[in-house]
Amino acid sequence: MTKKIILSPEAPAPIGPYSQAVEVNNTLYVSGQIALAVFEAGGSIEEETNQVMLNLQHILTAAGYSFDNVVKCSIFVKDMGHFAAINEVYGRYFVQNPPARETVEVARLPKDVRVEISCIAYK
Repeated sequence: MTKKIILSPEAPAPIGPYSQAVEVNNTLYVSGQIALAVFEAGGSIEEETNQVMLNLQHILTAAGYSFDNVVKCSIFVKDMGHFAAINEVYGRYFVQNPPARETVEVARLPKDVRVEISCIAYK
């Protein structure tokens, strides 16, 4: 087994004892990403989701992957009423052959953001 820790300086640094991503053999496990700066600045749910996706993209790129390699996403939302807006932004990143996914409404997310997304990619 080959295990490699991935860290992109373009994505937010971890706020706890975890890595942005871990690659094991040909599979990349990307930790949940949030858009704290956008959220704290009062950005819209669309802006927040877009920043989350950009954070994921930075980490994928740092590991030599792209959204085309993503096989699974997990989306955690504070309010399922934002589902349509989140889904619209998310869909811009997966135009063809989107990955498997689940979307779950949760009571609270880190730093009280409204959306967190993680993914698994394979090469």
